[in-house]
Amino acid sequence: MSKRNLTGAEIIWECIAKEGIDVVFGYPGGTILPAYDALDKYRDKIHHVLVRHEQGATHMADGYARASGKVGVAIATSGPGATNMITGMGTAMMDSVPIVCITGQVSSAVIGSDAFQEIDITGAAIPVTKHNYLVLDIKDLAETIKEAFHVARSGRPGPVLVDIPKDIQNQSLDFIYPEREITLPGLVKPQGADELQVKRFIDLIGAAERPIILAGHGIILSGATQAVLDLANLAHIPIGTTLLGIGGVPASHPLVLGMMGMHGETWVNQAIQESDLLIACGMRFDDRVTGKLQTYSPNSKKIHIEIDPSEINKNIHVDLPIHGDLKTVLNQILPLVSKKGNKSWLSKIETWRKDSHEKDIINQETDMLMGAHVVRKIWEGTDGNALVVTDVGQHQMLEAQYYEHEEPRTLLTSGGLGTMGFSLPAGIGASFHEKDREIWVIVGDGSFQMTMTELGTAVQENRNINIAIINNGYLGMVRQWQEMFYEARYVETPILSPDYVKLAAAYGIEAFRVESLGEVIPTMRKAQQQSGPSLIEFVVEQHDMVYPMVPAGADLHEMIERPPNKINDTVDMLNKESNK
Repeated sequence: MSKRNLTGAEIIWECIAKEGIDVVFGYPGGTILPAYDALDKYRDKIHHVLVRHEQGATHMADGYARASGKVGVAIATSGPGATNMITGMGTAMMDSVPIVCITGQVSSAVIGSDAFQEIDITGAAIPVTKHNYLVLDIKDLAETIKEAFHVARSGRPGPVLVDIPKDIQNQSLDFIYPEREITLPGLVKPQGADELQVKRFIDLIGAAERPIILAGHGIILSGATQAVLDLANLAHIPIGTTLLGIGGVPASHPLVLGMMGMHGETWVNQAIQESDLLIACGMRFDDRVTGKLQTYSPNSKKIHIEIDPSEINKNIHVDLPIHGDLKTVLNQILPLVSKKGNKSWLSKIETWRKDSHEKDIINQETDMLMGAHVVRKIWEGTDGNALVVTDVGQHQMLEAQYYEHEEPRTLLTSGGLGTMGFSLPAGIGASFHEKDREIWVIVGDGSFQMTMTELGTAVQENRNINIAIINNGYLGMVRQWQEMFYEARYVETPILSPDYVKLAAAYGIEAFRVESLGEVIPTMRKAQQQSGPSLIEFVVEQHDMVYPMVPAGADLHEMIERPPNKINDTVDMLNKESNK
């Protein structure tokens, strides 16, 4: 390959293009200006999306990465531009999402002098990145960017930051792209299960009478859907999912029970607590999954297959730890798994399911509108085939409960960090990969107001996304906790909203308002016919609650449920509250 004389700014785009990236999300500024000037030469290879806030850039890169499985790229200037990216990097870090954030930095000669818009972003980002770099020599630039992409996507994926001083961007050299394979000293590569682990795995399945598979985000990241289903089908093992594991196995499969944890299905949590064998697949035993650690599934043997060795035995001690890629490990196990019935166990779980009345409330004869109604109608109106991006709060849990996902990467949500403001920019980012799939952004009125400036980005890029604002006039999940645990003292949770229909109109977005159940599907149809973004404000009951709920720190089986004889009372109560 012949040498070309390139500036550091040009090398940035050369390397991004070499990684197969054709879209980046960013916002220009002083110290990243050389890179933006060089971008003009790469318009035929890379499409740049001008965001309205640097946090939006990271969430867009995150949404693109979650939807595509590729690395998302976000770009910003130094100082406040870089620090505005920290929340997005933290979101990606907690949920194992591969993004590369490239920031400009003040010239290397003045680093450490408190120059204008200088900040030690590599230091500030240490807790929220998988790794980060400060490039101080143009000769290291290409190798560093290539390594950053490798680190972001390898093993357990995550965010990586590359900070590049302005003078490095302006310098030039005779450039040849580094083709050599990246090798990193000290990197612990995941292995498959060894012979003893395989035998122990098979013995535990054979001895178990009440097994359950815990399906985490790793199923999606590993591409292990079929392997998990094969294991479940062979040994008739039911499957519970984490929030980020939703879609990793199809909701309609007869062995798929639904979501576990704080707002999981009662029968799933009961099954976990009474199980004698947990098979944890690519999940990290988060506190929202386990409840009180000391009483979590107390009588079960536990198998944990996980690509990140630091997660094994971190929260829950397990009997068989396996450090490896989930799909690889399961494909080692499957040829040795014998068929098994587990009929009495599956029958018991089905009895728990039938005894639960949590979802009866959406079938009540009423024209009232609740968040659960909206989510269920969106599911019906999209035939369950949409890519849904949610924010954080009551609507997020309702989506997990009432929208049944059949495919991986069709629910994008901030799980570990719980980042309000995630959904709109993430939905925009996802739309650059899912160009033909229907996309719904489901967001609360509080969350929407955090990043609603990205409506401008959606319009400028003509993104075909449908935005469903669940407006209950409160910070809903916080209000729920106040009602349950703080004697209904609603301190600073009522929140004023703008007229969302007029706000959308100001951006040139077709928008609608829905206040009754009968309007939901007809209004959805209008939105679905729009080209470009559309918005629907769903004005829902203010005092509805998300059930069931495991209080923080309680035993997993200590679920607060909506009593079956109180369903109609709940509707009556909500009517009274809404008429006050």
